[in-house]
Amino acid sequence: MNIVFDLCVSTLTQGLIYGLIAYGVYITYKILDFPDLTVDGSFPLGAAVTAVLLTSGADPFVTIPAAMIAGAVAGLATGIIHVKFNIRDLLSGIIVQTALFSINLKIGGSNLIIPREIDTIFTSGPVMALFGDLGLMYRKLIVALVIAVIIKIILDIYFKTKSGLLLRAVGDNSSLVTTLAKDSGNVKIVGLVIANALVAAAGCLVCHEQRAFSNTMGTGQVVFGLAAVIIGSTIFKRFGFVKGTTAAIVGAVIYKACIMIAITLGLDANLLNLVTAIMFLIILVMGNHNRKGKVKHHA
Repeated sequence: MNIVFDLCVSTLTQGLIYGLIAYGVYITYKILDFPDLTVDGSFPLGAAVTAVLLTSGADPFVTIPAAMIAGAVAGLATGIIHVKFNIRDLLSGIIVQTALFSINLKIGGSNLIIPREIDTIFTSGPVMALFGDLGLMYRKLIVALVIAVIIKIILDIYFKTKSGLLLRAVGDNSSLVTTLAKDSGNVKIVGLVIANALVAAAGCLVCHEQRAFSNTMGTGQVVFGLAAVIIGSTIFKRFGFVKGTTAAIVGAVIYKACIMIAITLGLDANLLNLVTAIMFLIILVMGNHNRKGKVKHHA
């Protein structure tokens, strides 16, 4: 029974941490309608920056804004390539993602392990002072929950501001933004900057949680983010009062739970990416089927 409970806690923690990717993909995919493959590069970028800073003796909490700034620069690069150089959205992300593979290698090498004597945010002074009586697993859950909720609240507030409303308008009707004397391209760049900053923050937290960085850890993260967003939006599509950020984080937790169940049932770890791709395909097919059903019903 304790093993099952521990698995539930671990899965929830993973869902909350990786939910930051879902936040970022929610902005690019659902709001901007932008297939941003930069995610697979900005995620390990955040982890690389974090690993280097931690092993250099930096305060664990400094790594979060540092990683987000790095991710924001990656998003900025994608946005500039797309908007200023008129390169297609998909190709812009591929270009930056490819460049980031080399950049991440230069920053953190192919792998970088954080020694046990170095504190992470989960073992830092402030966290230990507040939750030192709890085990590491529960401290990870609490810290991940607090960060995920804080970012969700900030995003929800931002989406109600003028800049946030313009961002949401770009994906629905870019010509409307133009009529408001605003450059829709610049608004799109802002969205990409925010999205990749969030994805890099997820990479930062994963680095803290796993005490390691690997240059290949970003593989498949854009698929995870898309699947989480689609799962969440599908579940809450009939509940208009549920915010998109809430749906995204819930989708991330559910997705991680499905993966955890598959592993618990004996799934070969080497097949994890294959199973992830199959699950994503099933989700897309179901989504398209439901959409076609609605069209026929209205017809």
